[in-house]
Amino acid sequence: MSDAVKTPALLELENVSVMRGQKVVLDRINLRIGLSEHVAILGPNGCGKSTFIKTITRECYPVADEGSSIRILGESNWDVFELRSLLGIVSNDLMSLCTGEASGLDVVISGFFSSTRIFPNHVIDPEHRRRAEAALLQVGVPHLGGRAVEEMSSGEAKRVLIARALVHEPKALLFDEPCNSLDIAAQHDLRETMRVLANAGAGIILVTHELLDIVPEIERVVLMANGRIVADGPKDEVLEAGALARLFGCEVELVRRGGWYGVW
Repeated sequence: MSDAVKTPALLELENVSVMRGQKVVLDRINLRIGLSEHVAILGPNGCGKSTFIKTITRECYPVADEGSSIRILGESNWDVFELRSLLGIVSNDLMSLCTGEASGLDVVISGFFSSTRIFPNHVIDPEHRRRAEAALLQVGVPHLGGRAVEEMSSGEAKRVLIARALVHEPKALLFDEPCNSLDIAAQHDLRETMRVLANAGAGIILVTHELLDIVPEIERVVLMANGRIVADGPKDEVLEAGALARLFGCEVELVRRGGWYGVW
């Protein structure tokens, strides 16, 4: 049996639907993502992208239905805290929860406990601190370890959040609209960090509505609209002006430059 057959996929969804209230947000999704793939989920606001991420992290649960299944790393049943130790999450929800007096180092260490800061019941050992400092160094912000998050810029806080995602050496990184609220310089820095991580071998799932977030190292793009997958394939085939015009509901001119894509 080949390694490709023996190695479980990072994610396998079969006929997965998710409801939030009375609304169907994900509608019979079928998707397989390999362990080391770099994949972008692209779609307009409200199409179900963030719910897709929350379904992976078990913040949302699929509708129980015959023929529907979701497997992560080959398993259908997970202890949530164990699962979150295998997935590095960078999201705006986490960003909002990490603001406050907590230091950058504390936020990174909190990744070991699937929390957003250090609480009295947490026992921190020297290895936690060493790995947290190493993660901050890895993303180029070791100086932020002693600074309160509330004193950081949005770009600095986002990089601390990436360090938090890396601290437990996850199987894959999940980025949910990573450049929201960042200025141009901070967007550039974050995208370069994503490139470094991708080239280091980290699996990446990027959820975004912004083409410029799709760094050159991402080879596969999934288009999502109204809770459904409408296209899935190699980036240079899926990112086509007509398909993007239909996806976003407006005429676009697609620009390609050095592995990057943008629209006018």
